[in-house]
Formats: sequence, structure tokens, C-alpha cells
Amino acid sequence: MNKKISLIGAPADIGAGTRGASMGPEALRVANIAQVLAGHGLEVLDRGNLTGPSNPWQPPVNGYRHLPEAVAWNQTLHDAVYAELQEGRLPIVLGGDHCLGIGSISAVARHCRDVGKKLRILWLDAHADFNTNTLTPSGNIHGMPVACLCGHGPQELIEIGGKVPAISPKWIRQIGIRSVDEGEKRFVHEQDLEVFDMRYIDEMGMRAAMELALALIDTNTHLHVSFDVDFLDPEIAPGVGTTVRGGPTYREAQLCMEMIADTGRLASLDIVELNPALDERNRTAEVAVDLVESLFGKSTLMRK
Repeated sequence: MNKKISLIGAPADIGAGTRGASMGPEALRVANIAQVLAGHGLEVLDRGNLTGPSNPWQPPVNGYRHLPEAVAWNQTLHDAVYAELQEGRLPIVLGGDHCLGIGSISAVARHCRDVGKKLRILWLDAHADFNTNTLTPSGNIHGMPVACLCGHGPQELIEIGGKVPAISPKWIRQIGIRSVDEGEKRFVHEQDLEVFDMRYIDEMGMRAAMELALALIDTNTHLHVSFDVDFLDPEIAPGVGTTVRGGPTYREAQLCMEMIADTGRLASLDIVELNPALDERNRTAEVAVDLVESLFGKSTLMRK
């Protein structure tokens, strides 16, 4: 795994239905993300926060809320993530809401095209984020990033990485899903997304889900993890705007992260939807940092 880490703050909540995710990057810093990672022998550079338009808090237009602002933030984030990858560094995006996945992953996909690597994306989330402007009940763009990356969205968003679609649905594995809108369910099925929802995890276990999600990863694979903090059960992570009961427990989440770490292929990471305004004494940020530490190799014993 790459030992050179760059933290990129993206304090935007323009894609969300609740204000507050814009404070997420600072909460992760308060929870000592840089120091914790440096403690594992990693070289950590904090690039500070990107800047972009503020949240106008407007109703949707043609099924999209805050589209111009979402485009601006995602373009800026794309450029920042792409620059770090070109420098041979591992970017960690400190979000911000999940619409930022469009800019981040389109940059990762562009980098993979440049260097001839396969891309595998693990989408850890309570939601499939596969809405379109005709399917969405809210118009919130944080419910649309996977659809946009797969080419289903407004021209300005789907073109950001220079290729449409930026990714194929076949490259994504969604884990922990337990809330999907009615029309979105059909669309996910039609597009053949590989989803390990909570029923699958309940029946088969997190280990079986992760073994399948990580199957066929090899030395030529760039592994990107998109970690929406609402992936976790709200009992352990209350500080998110869209809590859904019945998520992975602390131990299941740890196993998930440790199995990703075992591949040695993690090459980029987004941490999104942390909302300190809804948290209890920064507890959710601390849990997120703890899990990210496992993602970078913290384990109870020395593993072979």
C-alpha cells in the first residue's frame, strides 16, 4: 500500500437534505485523523480545505437541488484528487456530503485509464445512491452519485472526468445497503449493480459478503473505498443526516475494514456524510477515524 497520504478537505453540504456535513472535515481533524495515520508509519500531508460555493438552500430545479454548486465542488475536487494521484500519493477526501463521490471517483477512474489499472469501488453506505432527477423524491444530489458516475445524470456532472460514463456498474460493490427508493430499486436491478444489502449480510455474514466484494482483485487493481458514515448503525454513529436503523455493528464494520486492508490494494478513500451538528461529542468522527485506522492496517495481532 502507498505510504504517502494526502488529506483533502471538501466542506460542502450542497448535495444533502440536512445542513452540517460541511463541518465534517474539521470533526475528522479534531478526531486526530492525521496523527492516527502517521502513527502507522504513513507520511501524511493535510492539504487543507478546498473552497467552493456556499449552500444556497434552494428547492430543486428540474429534479436537481443546487446543480451549479454541485458541479463547481465536484470539478474542484476532481482536479485536487487527480493531482494527488499523478504525484503518486493516496488521496483521502474528508467530506462533505456524498455527491462529492462524483468528482473524487471520476478523478480516480481517469487516473486508472492513464496508468492502465483496473478499478474496483467499494461503496459502503446505507443507500444505493442510484437516483436520477426523474426517480428522486427529494432532488438531493447526494442520492445520485453512483448513477451519475455510470452516465445517468446531467451533462455537467457526468462529463467531469473527461469520459462518459466515468465507470461501469460492474466495477462497483455496494455493501450495507438498507434504504432504496421505489423507482431506484428497479433501476439498480436493470443496471445489474452488485449489492450486498443488510439481508445478505444477516444471512451470509460480513465475511462472505467481503470475500465476494473483494474477489478478483489483483496487483493491477486500484481499490477505491467510498465510506459513507451512515453505512454504520446509528447506535454507534449517530452523527449523520440520513440515519437508517439496522446497519453493520462495530465488529462487522471492523471486519469489513480489516479485510480491505488485507488486500494491500487500497489506493484512494472518501469519508463522507459525517454531520457534527447531529453528533454527540464528536463520537461519530472518532468511530470513523478508528475504522479508517483499521483500513490502514491496525489489527489486534500481527497478521501474516
